[in-house]
Amino acid sequence: MAGWNAIKQIRALEDRAHKLGMKFAPYRHDDYNADNVALVPCYPDSLPIYTRDAILFAGSLEGADKFMEGVLWAREYDRMVVDRNIDAKRVRKEQDERNKQLMKTLKDGVVTNKDYEQWD
Repeated sequence: MAGWNAIKQIRALEDRAHKLGMKFAPYRHDDYNADNVALVPCYPDSLPIYTRDAILFAGSLEGADKFMEGVLWAREYDRMVVDRNIDAKRVRKEQDERNKQLMKTLKDGVVTNKDYEQWD
């Protein structure tokens, strides 16, 4: 089947992005030939330190692959060099940020996910 390897590569990239809390979206800025993709947070609270409509990466599929490899390498480096329990600390800090944002939302009023829904 023609292109099967490309389909498998794209599915593997989508799985890796999802494990990192990201998803692929169309790149909407200055993309003349529509070859670029963007990585954005998967859910509004999956990567709480970024805004809901943040583009974490923009470029080709090969560039996205290298970007995600770099993120995974950095996390592994943190585990080896900085602290073996860094993953648990990262999860705790992300939850603290979610709680902080929730308290702000409750205090200021309900905020819609209008900005986030533009990527769906």
